[in-house]
Amino acid sequence: MRNEYTKKLISISLGINAVKLDTKTPFLWASGYYMPIYNDNRIFLQEKKYRELIADSFIEIMKDNNIEVDVIAGTSTSGIPFATTLADKLDLPLTYVRDKPKGHGLKNCIEGIPAETGYQGEKVLLIEDLISTGGSSIKAVQAIREADGNIDACLSIFNYGFKEADINFSSLLPLCRSFSIIKYEDLITAAVEDGYILNEEFESLKEWRVEPFGWGDNHGFISEKKWGRK
Repeated sequence: MRNEYTKKLISISLGINAVKLDTKTPFLWASGYYMPIYNDNRIFLQEKKYRELIADSFIEIMKDNNIEVDVIAGTSTSGIPFATTLADKLDLPLTYVRDKPKGHGLKNCIEGIPAETGYQGEKVLLIEDLISTGGSSIKAVQAIREADGNIDACLSIFNYGFKEADINFSSLLPLCRSFSIIKYEDLITAAVEDGYILNEEFESLKEWRVEPFGWGDNHGFISEKKWGRK
């Protein structure tokens, strides 16, 4: 069910091109695959009102799901600005998680806490900008736990809804729940309802959701297969 925050952010995303949908001239992802969608949540950074709307959306999710938190953690680098706005609104400490430890100094993986003491059992909430397969989020959750953080929830602005993400999150023990403001299905439904895409494009985008890594090849956009997928 789309709430008011989701509806507003979908409309803004499409209006400012934070999300682009194009089945005729798809986008080449870093993976080497052509995809009919491109997400760039950094576009939200241009307006304070967008950043605050995202933070308010996260707060609503926290209330609805009884998420208690002592410290906010953002993923480096895309999650940091949104984690910062949320931490400011909640008047909470802010940390961020590197994709890998520094190669010098204290070799920190997490910034904002002393490397010697870590989180000391505090309740940590992880903020991502988007979730695709969930691999980077899982890595961040594990890093927080290794630093003695108590984490059971990860929030993101956007979620592609890939099965890999569900599998990755369900593999964590203890479990870490994942919540997103905008889900792919809601995005494309709103896009066709509001006239951003045609019905035929909507059907193609639904097809992509079922087989994202085969969609390009099936439509004549041959992938470079940088990840070696077959």
